[in-house]
Amino acid sequence: MYKYDYIDQTLVDQRVAQFKDQVKRRLDGTLPEEEFRPLRLQNGLYHQRHAYMLRVAIPYGLFSSEQLRTLALIADQYDRGYGHFTTRQNIQFNWVELEQTPDILAELAKVEMHAIQTSGNCIRNITSDPFAGVAGDEFVDPRPICELLRQWSTLHPEFAYLPRKFKFAINGSAEDRTVLLCHDVGINLKKNAANELVADIFAGGGMGRTPILGALIKEALPWNLLPSYLTALLRVYNRFGRRDNIYKARIKILVKALGPAEFARQVEGEWLQLQNGQSNDVNFTQAEWDRVAQHFTKPAYKVLPPQADLAVATQFAAQLDESERIGFLRWIERNVKAHQVPGYASVVLSLKPHGTAAPGDASSAQMRAIADLADRYSFGELRVTHEQNLVLADVEQRELLQLWQAAKKSNLVLPNIGLLTDIIACPGGDFCSLANAKSLPIAKAIQERFDDLDYLHDLGDISLNISGCINSCGHHHVGNIGVLGVDKDGEEWYQITLGGDQGNQASIGKVIGPSFYASELPDVMTSIINTFTQNRDQDEPFIETYRRLGVVPFKEAAYRTRTPHQETRVD
Repeated sequence: MYKYDYIDQTLVDQRVAQFKDQVKRRLDGTLPEEEFRPLRLQNGLYHQRHAYMLRVAIPYGLFSSEQLRTLALIADQYDRGYGHFTTRQNIQFNWVELEQTPDILAELAKVEMHAIQTSGNCIRNITSDPFAGVAGDEFVDPRPICELLRQWSTLHPEFAYLPRKFKFAINGSAEDRTVLLCHDVGINLKKNAANELVADIFAGGGMGRTPILGALIKEALPWNLLPSYLTALLRVYNRFGRRDNIYKARIKILVKALGPAEFARQVEGEWLQLQNGQSNDVNFTQAEWDRVAQHFTKPAYKVLPPQADLAVATQFAAQLDESERIGFLRWIERNVKAHQVPGYASVVLSLKPHGTAAPGDASSAQMRAIADLADRYSFGELRVTHEQNLVLADVEQRELLQLWQAAKKSNLVLPNIGLLTDIIACPGGDFCSLANAKSLPIAKAIQERFDDLDYLHDLGDISLNISGCINSCGHHHVGNIGVLGVDKDGEEWYQITLGGDQGNQASIGKVIGPSFYASELPDVMTSIINTFTQNRDQDEPFIETYRRLGVVPFKEAAYRTRTPHQETRVD
């Protein structure tokens, strides 16, 4: 993984010193809150419902066992013993004290981490495929491009005060695992007929109040021209993006208003002026690629015989008792993924224990255990996924049983990846001051209702995403089943969407009708799932059944759960 050079480390260390002085002046009253607020947001510090929350960047989802141990230390010394991994491949600490935040940033700087640009109206943490570099369907490893763009965008003076926050996702595989089309800019890397690295650029995607899928505005852009083209794109947005209305300030509103073709035309015009008016140093060079790419070479893989994961599992499972054998084989089926290198596999560690912790939460003890697992089984590296789980990318197939047994001790092997209880959820009203309703109790209630792993495996792939407000931090719009918390006269209600999807067939879910009380949701989910099982064709996935049947039978089933005395609220 990428290692800081002198420039990187100096920038981060200086940032820590600056913020330490800013916090000191805030505490002694010489820096008023209205002036301090943009400064703390530039360093990832929010003031939430109960305390300050610090959001730490994990660039493109890649980090080391040493860094994870530092996150565990921070959780113990400065928080309440846990951290929350987010859909943006960050980690959040929800209970930090203002006066201690410079010390936290100093601890992060020791292991080449920071919280720069994890908030504010700037280019946020760049996200990518959690299986980058090892995925079997990969065209190109996107991590060198991710790192080059991270360096290009960090503290970029021209884009420090955009109309609103700005999010990039970068993919390099046949299957999109980045939710590419729901970002302000999605970059799809590929090779052209001459085997040259090029990028398709999608712009204007986003969720929140106005969910929109991004539009293709540039095809086959040579990789080295990304900085100049993206500069032109951001200049058009910076110039014409709405600053008078926070709800209409995202680039998706501008692209929709102009139309994708006109927006692309304006970007092309700005790009032409930029190229004519500046030297080539505005773009990437081969030397820059070489400097960064050296950090993303393959680890020291052993020469191992290629075997199917299931065949390896069956061989090892013979030594287990029946219940353990079933659990291990299910884990192989759901949590173990194909690898580019013969004899290796990638393993997803579930952070979705049924009803015992919030989705995406990891205790400090779990973090240290996972760091040990990474050192022992995966070259000391980890990934965080959009779905709020962690990945050991480079595990020898012959060590899968040992890993499973070790990870089981820390409650990290629930075989529910991609299933109904692998829920994406934001912190919601328990923590976030923006939330209209709680997310975590809803996730817990649904996990408890659907706790039968036999049944979950029979259901197959179903994504369930929960957001506590319209900002959609839980990405409810792209869940096969989405839950959105809404406020109605001071009460918490929940709106259901169906038909959302991520990946190559990305789609935005549709609201099925009036919202429900929290207590109704487990029964509503049961009715929706029962409708699916009664109408599916053989092993048809939920999303395909929904697309074939349409919303009507699911909607009718959901509202039959209501008794006559229950009030229906119109949203």
